[in-house]
Amino acid sequence: MTDMPPSRDRRRSSGRHPSKLSASSRLDATLLDRLSARPTWMHAVLLRRIAAGVLAACAVALFARDAAADDHVVVVVAARDLTPGVQLTVDDVELREYPPSSVPDGAITDVDDASARTLAGPIRAGEPLTDVRLLSSRLAEAITESADARVVPVRLGDPGVTELLRSGDVVDVLTVGDGGDDKSPRILAREAVVVLVSADTPQQRGSDRVVLIAMSAEDATTVAGASLTSSLAVTLR
Repeated sequence: MTDMPPSRDRRRSSGRHPSKLSASSRLDATLLDRLSARPTWMHAVLLRRIAAGVLAACAVALFARDAAADDHVVVVVAARDLTPGVQLTVDDVELREYPPSSVPDGAITDVDDASARTLAGPIRAGEPLTDVRLLSSRLAEAITESADARVVPVRLGDPGVTELLRSGDVVDVLTVGDGGDDKSPRILAREAVVVLVSADTPQQRGSDRVVLIAMSAEDATTVAGASLTSSLAVTLR
């Protein structure tokens, strides 16, 4: 009997033919081939792990959203455009949430703190109300940066000048004499700040409009006393 060639024996003893190898054991197998070749129980484990990861990500996102919402600050804002001299009502304001970094200093956070208060300056709809926007004992100090500042109401001798004044204007207050022979102008207060000009209404004549001016306590006493006997004027800086 003739012996078979060694190469044929090795081919028969090598097992499966290369073309019959499983898809997952070939060198050119794709990821999809390798996954499809895994047992069914491994697929279930993989799906559970993916689902657990998605749920964990959702939980983290919800926690971050709730934490951000808790950090918001409720602030009182103007419900519409408002003019100086308005006495605020609950219909003039509303509550709105702001991130802490966007809340201005002195912001009003309670509607009761704003109602029945007089607005010292103009304000736009949606703008937060602050303590310096409302007439109060703190307003004079905030405007002049002086702890002893006072607000003095004056009626100017020239109603036309009153029309020109706006909140925040810096003025010198002066008078012409004291009713005697001396008619030379005398400066009563320097670098005073206009807080509020009363509204021009049909019930009020131009000469009856009042200007609230913030100044030092000493100047306030001088101006208030002079307004009883002399006509007052201001010069704009």
